[in-house]
Amino acid sequence: MIMSARLLAVLALVLFAGCTGREPLYQEQGYVFGTLVEISIYGEDETRAKQAAGEVMHEFQRLHDMLHAWQPSELSAMNAAFAKGESMAISAELAAILQDATQLSLQSKGLFNPAIGGLVQLWGFHADEFKPVRPDEKQIAKWVTANPQMSDITIVRGRARSTNKSVQVDLGGYAKGYALDRAAGILRKQGVRNALINIGGNILAIGGHGNRPWRVGIQHPRKSGALATLDLQDGEAIGTSGDYQRYFMVGNVRYCHLIDPRSGYPMQGVQAVTILTHGPRAGVLSDADSKPLFISGSSGWRAAAAQMNLSDAMLIDARGNIHATAGLNKRLEFADRNVHPEVVP
Repeated sequence: MIMSARLLAVLALVLFAGCTGREPLYQEQGYVFGTLVEISIYGEDETRAKQAAGEVMHEFQRLHDMLHAWQPSELSAMNAAFAKGESMAISAELAAILQDATQLSLQSKGLFNPAIGGLVQLWGFHADEFKPVRPDEKQIAKWVTANPQMSDITIVRGRARSTNKSVQVDLGGYAKGYALDRAAGILRKQGVRNALINIGGNILAIGGHGNRPWRVGIQHPRKSGALATLDLQDGEAIGTSGDYQRYFMVGNVRYCHLIDPRSGYPMQGVQAVTILTHGPRAGVLSDADSKPLFISGSSGWRAAAAQMNLSDAMLIDARGNIHATAGLNKRLEFADRNVHPEVVP
């Protein structure tokens, strides 16, 4: 079974209950970062809203072009230099991104590890369509033994070098969140007071939707439509990591793009993890911090959440059982009123 990223449902759904054509809501969509992106701006005239949204879309394309892991980009050029044992001059922006991603990787004890781009490629996920083929076990073991880490990267006087030739940086678990924060900064600078930015289910809210908060939905990992909805407050972001967006099947086994760097194999036993973040880095955190929880599985996700300083999180295990922190559970409204999550402190 081959899954195309362009045909997949977005992780979370933006819900506008009671919208009418007279409502001052401007929306613009695009396709960047391998997924659908949508900008919703409330309360501005169309000309102003269109200009602000266009600036954000331009920024998304710039970041896409800079951070692409396998097409020509600044990031892929750096990876090529690492593979040759060479250094490369990089932009101050990319240097800051790498340093931030390294700190998050260290905080997660390596479970968030953008340095394993080589493993991601080996599994066939550096493509828009995924072939249902398992890599050779010896090749997987070779990558695990090489143990590429973000901490292998050094940046001195603007030049990046890796002490480990196996380091191949893939920022697929960071870039969307970074783009959310950049978009929020652009819109706030433009004077936009109410907006919702959605990049493939990573969603950040500015202000509200008129006199009410922005209401968003969390995609059900095995059915069409929303599993639950919640209201996002100003400056909050929500992010989901799931096994249903980028994956392929071999027999009855599902192999998703979320790879456990300890084993070299795609994580199994978890359908989805959703987290709620807030603050000036809400976007980045909504993207990066969900990965350690997903890879920790149903037995270790809560400890991983504490490690990443997350109080609002939810995990859906392989059987479809829902586990949620008390804080997030209070804010969720499940589509099926018979759903009763296991609530943890």
